[in-house]
Amino acid sequence: MVSPVDIEVVNRQLASVAEEMGIVLQRSAFSANIKERRDFSCAVFDGAGRLLAQAAHIPVHLGAMPLTVERVLARRRPGPGDVVLTNDPFLGGTHLPDLTLVAGVFAGAADREPLFYLVTRAHHADVGGRTPGSMGLARRIEDEGVRIPPVALVRGGRLDREVLDGFLARVRNPAEREGDLRAQLAALERGRRRLLDLVGREGPESFCRKLPPLLDYGERVMRAAVSALPDGEYRFEDALDDDGLGSRPVPIRVRLLVRGDEAVVDFGASAGQVETGLNTVRSVTCSAVAYVFFCLAGGDYPLNHGSLRPIEVRTRPGSLLDARPPAPVAAGNVETSQRIVDCLLGALAQAAPDRVPAAACGSMNNVAVGGSGGGAGGSGYAYYET
Repeated sequence: MVSPVDIEVVNRQLASVAEEMGIVLQRSAFSANIKERRDFSCAVFDGAGRLLAQAAHIPVHLGAMPLTVERVLARRRPGPGDVVLTNDPFLGGTHLPDLTLVAGVFAGAADREPLFYLVTRAHHADVGGRTPGSMGLARRIEDEGVRIPPVALVRGGRLDREVLDGFLARVRNPAEREGDLRAQLAALERGRRRLLDLVGREGPESFCRKLPPLLDYGERVMRAAVSALPDGEYRFEDALDDDGLGSRPVPIRVRLLVRGDEAVVDFGASAGQVETGLNTVRSVTCSAVAYVFFCLAGGDYPLNHGSLRPIEVRTRPGSLLDARPPAPVAAGNVETSQRIVDCLLGALAQAAPDRVPAAACGSMNNVAVGGSGGGAGGSGYAYYET
């Protein structure tokens, strides 16, 4: 029997690991966007790829990470000493500048099954593409930068220089990009050591038997939050001003269905995908939904895989909120995601008007400055911030 005290202790321990990973990443990073603006996120998953704990970092990163881990484990499961790199938005990523590293934590070098997985995601100031900052007015995903499917950046504890150099050859500020990637690797190593220290105090079996009750606790709290809403169907609609090319407004429509302690969030009636990077991938849409329901639950409780069980998100493939290749998606992560949040809050305001705040601006400023020929070896330079 796992007591409530044990659940809370392990929750705090795992959250502290994610927070400490973030501290290492911030202090080690080269770019202002990561070091000063802290555009990064860290999380801990169990050996089955289920979210256990996350630091208080970037919501749009964190809500997408479960799908990233799922896709990485299906395609290139990291073994002992391996680190997998990806930024593919269509495989659980967000947009190309967000580079994600996934590593397993193994009790011993001979073990084949991991105790945990660790994830870091950081927004790199440039990942190639037509414009500095990789956030330009693109018509296709390849115009936004280099797209990386899950690939082993580290194999058996050794950095694969060929993989790294292949990436650096396609970006501006390659020295800064390498520095930020190494900062992410350092964060993973700190997380690995901390987790093994925690497990070593009582043994893997004793520690890991507390994890399923932790997930169940997250589920119970979220179900209680949803059950406090009146049963019913709630609709709300908002729109992007245009697609960036002078089109008419681009509608985002949500239908929220509440039945008991479960909720369905349906965006199927929203606009089709557009020609520019205002599209979002499904993982970003799910991130926005998770953020809203975490806010609804309130308080200081576990945000984990169990918390997401009562919420079903429906999207239409090929739409603005579930774009498919070759659609560009850079701005969907930073702009459209915020309008999704506003739409869902608008629907929730009908169910719980005393708990939902007034609408926010639903927008975001992004500044990218760069040019050609100014970096090391004439690679150009780029500076990005929001």
